[in-house]
Amino acid sequence: MEPSEGFPPIVRPDARILILGSLPGQKSLTDQEYYAHPQNAFWPIMAHLFGISGDYDERCARLRDKRLALWDVLRASIRPGSLDSDIQKESAMANDFRAFLSVHTQIERIAFNGKKAEQLFRTMVPNRDFEKIQLVGLPSTSPAYAAMPFASKLSRWRTGLETVRPAS
Repeated sequence: MEPSEGFPPIVRPDARILILGSLPGQKSLTDQEYYAHPQNAFWPIMAHLFGISGDYDERCARLRDKRLALWDVLRASIRPGSLDSDIQKESAMANDFRAFLSVHTQIERIAFNGKKAEQLFRTMVPNRDFEKIQLVGLPSTSPAYAAMPFASKLSRWRTGLETVRPAS
């Protein structure tokens, strides 16, 4: 089985918060869009918190306008299906966060979309690359994580994405 390849980041040079998932699922890979599964709560949460709507390109532009960056911890990995539990750790390759953070120097917070993203980041990315950045774990927006209702996810995401200082 060939590894699934991730997407480039959605980012602008002065982004302040980086939201990290683990690796795109099958629907996202097919559509070539972050969080493409219709039951994924990511885009509805962005709509509630920031008024982000429209087609995919418009939503991505609005994320950048809010100085939010979107990426995944993994550049590639073998993962049959879309569940994070199916990621084969031995084939996992992390994105180059050292290079990313050296260019995007205003990142002050990394918010993880789910426990798996946070776990992968903490085990695969050297601490020196993010020692001055606040790390925040958020509940997964995946439809596979149905144990938490949307309202609770929304509340946790609202708190987790509150900016460290006002946008300039």
